[in-house]
Amino acid sequence: MGLNSTPNAERIHIGIFGRRNAGKSSLINAITGQELSVVSDTAGTTTDPVSKAMELLPLGPVLITDTPGLDDEGELGSLRVKKSYQVLFKTDIALLVVDCTKGISEFDKAILEKLKQQNIPYITVMNKCDLTDGYPEKTAGTIYTDALNGTNIHELKELIGSKLNVKNDSLCICADLLSPGDIAVLVVPIDKAAPKGRLILPQQQTIRDILEADATAVVCKEYELRDTLAKLSVKPKLVITDSQVFSKVSADVPEDIMLTSFSILMARYKGDLETNVMGVTALDKLNDGDKVLISEGCTHHRQCDDIGTVKIPRWVKNYTGKDIKFEFTSGGTFPDDLSSYKLIIHCGGCTLTEREMKYRIACAKDAGVPITNYGICIAYTQGILKRSVEPFEYIYSLLCGDENEN
Repeated sequence: MGLNSTPNAERIHIGIFGRRNAGKSSLINAITGQELSVVSDTAGTTTDPVSKAMELLPLGPVLITDTPGLDDEGELGSLRVKKSYQVLFKTDIALLVVDCTKGISEFDKAILEKLKQQNIPYITVMNKCDLTDGYPEKTAGTIYTDALNGTNIHELKELIGSKLNVKNDSLCICADLLSPGDIAVLVVPIDKAAPKGRLILPQQQTIRDILEADATAVVCKEYELRDTLAKLSVKPKLVITDSQVFSKVSADVPEDIMLTSFSILMARYKGDLETNVMGVTALDKLNDGDKVLISEGCTHHRQCDDIGTVKIPRWVKNYTGKDIKFEFTSGGTFPDDLSSYKLIIHCGGCTLTEREMKYRIACAKDAGVPITNYGICIAYTQGILKRSVEPFEYIYSLLCGDENEN
């Protein structure tokens, strides 16, 4: 992926829900202007969520997801309905598509209740109005369409734009830590786990954020860091490292230069840094036989020394000295029941939307299970967490206060 492409995690996610044969696929095709979803008179044609990334004015980059019918039946049908509901966790705005000739059903009311509970903006789209008496005027929350003939589709797009709270542009990864002219050094290991020919998403996004701050990004490998720092005529304001080499980088970076990691920056950007920092202290309370969940937002080919399934379990066991039981999830999979875990260690969530990452954190809080992330866990087990959060004054003071109490 190029630096000028908008990653799906940064796009506005539009979820399309409704009963079978309500016209969801026709609607998504009309909105996108493409034959993205198969349209058929046979109920249940869409068997899995189907997503399309595109530019949609006036919103900009969006990801539109067509879902299976909420009234699907049988064992397979219930699994499809479950997948439809899972789309909610990453949805910024939902379109509930209702067949005008049938009206709003109990299935529709159930999804509406879920949308209200999760505070997700939504629009009720009364479709197939060509089969009724006409097209009433749209309201703040309802519009009447004929997707097959494109009636009121332009108006629907405008309504989506007016209903949606666009992501806060003031949020940044690290730009607020820098001033124009500052230098930020990025430590990027290139090993077997590094994707061939490109940087991983958090590294790309951080470079862009540094440039947005009118600062300079200097990129080097971990074994080049000491020489790189020596060659700079101006002391860098900030060093950002891949968490896997935290210990080595910390030893090479002078104490008067701020140090943090990509993973910690991502926790602040789209998660909850305070919760993650406080959650990591649960490592000190683990006992033999306790279960720890390690969860990744993406799926990738795992290498022999994979960070999530190999390195972090090894570091945790070495730190605690306990016989910990680890379980692993990746991609869109996240357990419904978290009650059996004593700690959740999550990746930085670069491929997840802010809503989905915060949903997972909320699930952990509701279950009373501490949650932290990769970079914070690694920094804590290697004794450098306090230094790695020093750039964030409030979090740093919290951590110092917690240490003083202990």
